[in-house]
Amino acid sequence: MDQQKIGTRCVQAGYTPGNGEPRQIPIIQSTTFKYDTSEDMGKLFDLEASGYFYTRLQNPTNDHVAAKIAALEGGTAAMLTSSGQAANFFALFNICECGSHIVASSSIYGGTFNLIAVTMAKMGIEVTFVSPDADDEELDAAFKDNTRAVFGETIANPALTVLDIEKFANAAHRHGVPLIVDNTFPTPVNCRPIEWGADIVTHSTTKYMDGHGAAVGGAIVDSGKFDWMAHADKYPGLTKPDDSYHGIVYAEKFGIEGAFITKCTAQLMRDFGCIQSPQNAFLLNLGLESLHVRMPKHVENGLAVAKFLQEQPQVSKVSYPGLESDKYYELAKKYLPNGGCGVVSFELKGGRTAAESFMKKLRLAAIETHVADARTCCLNPATSTHRQLTDEQLEAAGIPAGLVRLSCGLEDKEDLIADIKNALA
Repeated sequence: MDQQKIGTRCVQAGYTPGNGEPRQIPIIQSTTFKYDTSEDMGKLFDLEASGYFYTRLQNPTNDHVAAKIAALEGGTAAMLTSSGQAANFFALFNICECGSHIVASSSIYGGTFNLIAVTMAKMGIEVTFVSPDADDEELDAAFKDNTRAVFGETIANPALTVLDIEKFANAAHRHGVPLIVDNTFPTPVNCRPIEWGADIVTHSTTKYMDGHGAAVGGAIVDSGKFDWMAHADKYPGLTKPDDSYHGIVYAEKFGIEGAFITKCTAQLMRDFGCIQSPQNAFLLNLGLESLHVRMPKHVENGLAVAKFLQEQPQVSKVSYPGLESDKYYELAKKYLPNGGCGVVSFELKGGRTAAESFMKKLRLAAIETHVADARTCCLNPATSTHRQLTDEQLEAAGIPAGLVRLSCGLEDKEDLIADIKNALA
């Protein structure tokens, strides 16, 4: 049973009830937990015992769901956060500090680009953005003595570039740093970055994992493979005593399989408090139980719509890695043999004006600042999710101002195509 299929893990992993216990993961909707003695609670604060004392740090409901996501990704430990943005920030800030440097793919979600390029820059953390198509020489040139992490997205939102995970992982490891991959769009059903060399995987669980637009959340999964002690000088937060926890050394006490998530919980969740609510974690788990059933349908609809769009005279370009004509088709075959996701990006002749006009005419697809949902939705990134980027940054990220991002839901594909056809007309 150690080699259970992904579908079985979606349904069963993370929680096994005992005799007479609830079959469904219980919602522990409590801010705090009772103990008989101060000594019992003290052991928790000293990280000498496992348990719960305040939901700002940990909650049993969240930990069951995090364990399921860890099992899906093939990691050794995981944690839930309040959003995907919180997950990416925690994953980076857990190993970066003032004076650190990050190498990141330029083709990433606009909110994450802004997080790294603007907000973390105010904290004294530098970044060098590189093309997802950069060769080894270009990648190596981006690293500095103070580089502490490499970051990218398996399938970029919304450019739909496919990250060459092995190439980026090899570059990161040549320079003694981990690769962090946001795997939101394909989910572990369609890609498991750890199997290709990624060290840390993040998710906006708000998207396909929840899948029903019900609960905002994020997740971080540790592969348990990066040897922090082998690069102790770069990661003192993991390899030197933590004075806020009585001098504990995370990499020594919890090993490579547990140090990263333990530190992330004990320090960052303690101090920033970006916890996912137990209610949201419960809803997330309901979505996870059907993830392996939903993803093939999203892929089927996405491919059908992409094929339709590339034949339309009003469309100048379609980006979908499942198309044989797509620039990333070969990489998609390698990393996403079962398909990527249901998101299709395309550019209409006439630019931003044409895109806005097209979206107004849609009847089935809704204009929303959302993606990867059971219901089809769309937006023009330049005027919504990526509006903080300049035109030059939009072009560098592969997101021209007239781009439309269409997220194909679980409706009948013929109805989706009919809606698009009517709007194009």
